[in-house]
Amino acid sequence: MTRYVALLRGINLGAHRRIAMADLRALAADLGYTDVATHLQSGNVVLSAPDEDPAHVAERIRDAIHRETGMDVPTVVRTADRLRAAVAANPLDVPDPARFLVLFCSGSLDVAGLRALDLSDLPEERLAVTATEAYTDHRRGVRHAKVPDIVARHADGFLTGRNWRTVLRLVEMAKG
Repeated sequence: MTRYVALLRGINLGAHRRIAMADLRALAADLGYTDVATHLQSGNVVLSAPDEDPAHVAERIRDAIHRETGMDVPTVVRTADRLRAAVAANPLDVPDPARFLVLFCSGSLDVAGLRALDLSDLPEERLAVTATEAYTDHRRGVRHAKVPDIVARHADGFLTGRNWRTVLRLVEMAKG
């Protein structure tokens, strides 16, 4: 069995696009996934399944949510090992975990294009990238962040972000 972490984009952020975490756990269990757990209300699901392509897990979850709720919820899935590797690959220091995001891409990132960007007009934000994750630090807070939108324009796929504290908690939960 492999542990997976599913990251749902854009749910439970306001009055719309609401999904109860109990419903999300039941949905994943109905798909045959086991050891299903959720973290927070923003669409973080940890589950176990026989070895499966993470993109297939994401597609199954997204399709099931659409069938059940009518909402199209982009979903990124990482294996527990790959999530741990993403944490280990972070080249930036994390002065404030609440103001530090990891942006997970469903496809790939234009690493060369992102590294070539001149962000000198955004001195309170920092960026580092790998092929499928971007690490961003926002001294003024995530609410004022400009870099995630810039990263999204260099993505082959969609992004969903989690703050550093949530990423570390998901790594812990994925240990089983």
